[in-house]
Amino acid sequence: MLPALTHQHILEPVVGRYLDALKKNGFQGDVETFYASRLAVATDNSVYQLLPQAVVFPTSIQDLSLIGSLCKDDEFNDIRFSARGGGTGTNGQSLTQHIVVDMSRHMREILEINVDEGWVRVQAGVIKDALNDALRPHGFFFSPDLSTSNRATVGGMINTDASGQGSLRYGKTSDHVLGLTAVLVDGSILDTSRLSIDAIASSGREDFAGHALRTVSEICRSKRADIDAKFPPLNRFLTGYDLKNAFEPENDTFDIGRVLCGAEGSLAFIAEAKLNITPIPKARTLVNVKYDSFDSALRSAPVMVEANALSVETVDSRVLNLAREDIVWNTVKELLTDVPGKVMQGINIVEFAGNDTEEIAAQVAALTERLDVFVQTGEQGVIGYQVCDDLASINRIYNMRKKAVGLLGATKGAAKPVAFAEDTCVPPENLADYIVEFRALLDSYHLDYGMFGHVDAGVLHVRPALDLCDPEQERLMKTISDQVVALVAKYGGLMWGEHGKGFRSEYGPEFFGDDLFNELRKVKAAFDPDNRMNPGKICTPYDSTDTLVKVEGPKRGALDRQIPVVTRDSFRQAMECNGNGLCFNYDTSSPMCPSMKITYDRRHSPKGRAGIVREWLRLLAEQGVDPLVMEKELSEKTPSVRQIVARFKNTWLAKKDDYDFSHEVMEAMNGCLACKACATQCPIKVDVPSFRSRFINLYYSRYQRPAKDYLVANIESMLPWMAKAPVIVNTFTQPKWAQAVTKKVVGYVDAPALSVPTLMESLDGHHATKFDLQWLQALSDEERSRYVLIVQDPFTTFYEADVIRDLVSLVEKLGKKPMLLPFKPNGKAQHIKGFLKKFAKTASNTSEFLNQVAGLSIPMVGVDPALVLCYRDEYNEVLGDKRGDFSVLTAHEWLLDEITHLPAKEHADNDAWYLLAHCTEKTKLPNAEAEWGRIFAHFGGKLEAVPVGCCGMAGTYGHESDKLENSKGIYDLSWKPRLDSLPHSRCMATGYSCRSQVKRFEHKKLFHPVQVLLKLV
Repeated sequence: MLPALTHQHILEPVVGRYLDALKKNGFQGDVETFYASRLAVATDNSVYQLLPQAVVFPTSIQDLSLIGSLCKDDEFNDIRFSARGGGTGTNGQSLTQHIVVDMSRHMREILEINVDEGWVRVQAGVIKDALNDALRPHGFFFSPDLSTSNRATVGGMINTDASGQGSLRYGKTSDHVLGLTAVLVDGSILDTSRLSIDAIASSGREDFAGHALRTVSEICRSKRADIDAKFPPLNRFLTGYDLKNAFEPENDTFDIGRVLCGAEGSLAFIAEAKLNITPIPKARTLVNVKYDSFDSALRSAPVMVEANALSVETVDSRVLNLAREDIVWNTVKELLTDVPGKVMQGINIVEFAGNDTEEIAAQVAALTERLDVFVQTGEQGVIGYQVCDDLASINRIYNMRKKAVGLLGATKGAAKPVAFAEDTCVPPENLADYIVEFRALLDSYHLDYGMFGHVDAGVLHVRPALDLCDPEQERLMKTISDQVVALVAKYGGLMWGEHGKGFRSEYGPEFFGDDLFNELRKVKAAFDPDNRMNPGKICTPYDSTDTLVKVEGPKRGALDRQIPVVTRDSFRQAMECNGNGLCFNYDTSSPMCPSMKITYDRRHSPKGRAGIVREWLRLLAEQGVDPLVMEKELSEKTPSVRQIVARFKNTWLAKKDDYDFSHEVMEAMNGCLACKACATQCPIKVDVPSFRSRFINLYYSRYQRPAKDYLVANIESMLPWMAKAPVIVNTFTQPKWAQAVTKKVVGYVDAPALSVPTLMESLDGHHATKFDLQWLQALSDEERSRYVLIVQDPFTTFYEADVIRDLVSLVEKLGKKPMLLPFKPNGKAQHIKGFLKKFAKTASNTSEFLNQVAGLSIPMVGVDPALVLCYRDEYNEVLGDKRGDFSVLTAHEWLLDEITHLPAKEHADNDAWYLLAHCTEKTKLPNAEAEWGRIFAHFGGKLEAVPVGCCGMAGTYGHESDKLENSKGIYDLSWKPRLDSLPHSRCMATGYSCRSQVKRFEHKKLFHPVQVLLKLV
């Protein structure tokens, strides 16, 4: 039986008193001290892990000011903070053992857009892509372009002074900051702008903000010569306290906002920002240049820059090959085709952009003319190129490039590419030679690595593969860091080109020199004399004995190595999460993690759930419990009376102060919709439904299941009996009083009505009602080729019989003979609810039957994509080789093959049909929407795929009363606004869950595509 799991990370009493004071004094945001909440922000996209004492989520400047002003009380002298945005840092910038102040949950408003003056004012938690979505209708965008733009916040961009692609023309974030509203640790508020030195001297402010203005402006003036001598003339200047660009000696003015940009939250909280915005270029063209080697791509980059390109991005063969194995390749494979007889070992993505269409065309023509010569002569290693100038194609290429960071983490084996020296910056003319030496250094340690980056700015992302569960390789990380520091210095570059310092802060003195570094410490002391703001990052206050964080800081690997290797391997879908945070994607039309989109709670994301399960496994190992042994026992043995009694006691007789971390894990798992988008959308393939079902299975070995779970687990066995008297069943389930009773007693809402007439009654007169295996076996191959076997699922068979009836009619209309297979339970709901023993039995029985039928070599077709895909995914997961080799096709897979044998029809329908695809179908079968379009076009119809995320139903999720509010909220994110803009009578949905959700909220029924095709054929 699963033990109760405690942990030793108890809240410090002074922190508890501080948080109580915060709430008593009017803090409007959230305060969380749950272990799971702290774990969710204990990691970022780095290798480090620090567990904070608490997480607070402010809602306003006033909340931030209160956080600081309470620290004036002597009782709270030791309270320290770290600001956090999207959690996408690669060097642990926001990680702390103290209190995390997270801006991303509530401070997400775009406050003002001024198109005439070309600026926008936003709160710090606004996501970069969300800002650009708001600016796009006005013809503007916020130009710093990050690979993490769909989850990085503006506050995080400011704190790391982020740049990214196109920085040669667009610069860094600091180049676009017009003003900041910052809150210092004493609660004082600083509104930044460029001020004259005289105005600063006469301000009279005596708070921390006033002192910081006077002190830092004086340092910038008096040390100007030293600063100019130390800062290298690079596009990516020395991040962290930008003393060089804060002061303009020409007009004797100072902008303290430049000092805050890149400060990694070590000086103040960024609350709001006024940013300049850039007109969207009217013309954009990409030239994707292919090379025979990565070295050729690097050495060729100056030629591309000379062509007056906006940006030159490079990707090596390692990343390209990983992209080929990912879902993202389906979107770019036509844009990056192979060159016959050549091997593409690297590419340069060259972009031209501007408002003069003719000028851009001329620039592209000049480059391609030169490339044609290179291809013919073999010069520069160029083997080919492709040009694309439509926005959709450009975005697809960049989406692939942006996914590169995560893709590197998907490499097989224990050693994973590690971010620690991945954003070094050298003058572009030195880059190729520098990389040759960098490669030789890594090769000397026999390390694998991938490379990509911004070669136009001399920044290359290099991530050596290390197994940080191995203490020796963890030490090697520090050794390599030291050697890279020396190598960068040799080529006149920087250790940190765009990702900030974080745990690399120990190298600060080496790059700045002791004298100038002491000036940085004086800056820190002026803002934060007691070292309360992100202590240890960038620098420590002058005269302080506090120390800087180091590369050897606490890492995830040190905790993971406490888990037995065999357990790690078994739960690799959770263990391999590298924190890249793609699951925080805010885009409501993306299917990725609907629970994160509606809650803005990091626990309810694949990354959050993976981290929580990792810690759960570690705590089990700490107590000597092997979850694999427990799973085996649960699959083979029936619970004893003693175990059943113990479950009852643990559930109903537990003391109020009894703690079990498993409850927190369960809360995170319970919020998952099991849509499986993470299993394909995540570059690491973190598959939450897989380890979720395993956890739930083990959790309920200790605690009693709710009654509603048993109803779900057995519904497929009950439905055939219920369908014998559907009118009577509906009489007792559909009235309001019955629904109210069901909600209160069972916990389910909006129970669907059984189909009347039933499927069998609907099929009266068709030839699809009788299945005879022996009779079919006796037919010739030619006779069997005329048949199609329809695989029933519980939802359409018993709740939407008209869909199966119309599929039967469509098959007949296409000249085939439909035959309905006997209903066999699919078991997906059992898997979702963690009834793994039951599911294994269901999957085994159904697989045995389907394997028998597969011997007929007759196509087997199912109509609901989620359940068809369950045969491929969950069945394979639980049965392995015992699953057999049967194949059940989705309706569109069968039709796609069928139309190759049928004549195409003339265009018969002038109006478009709109397809809203099931999220599982879209992610597991990424070409499905396009293939449905081809099928419709073949029969003279016109189909448009509607970009939507999850509908919020997800099987039984939307019927559970405790999830109803979230279910509706998820539906409102993308489905409702899309449907509101479309004629419902022309809308289709492939998923039963989706059609059910629309029916209950809109009181309208959407078609399945096969029903529309029946009209077109």
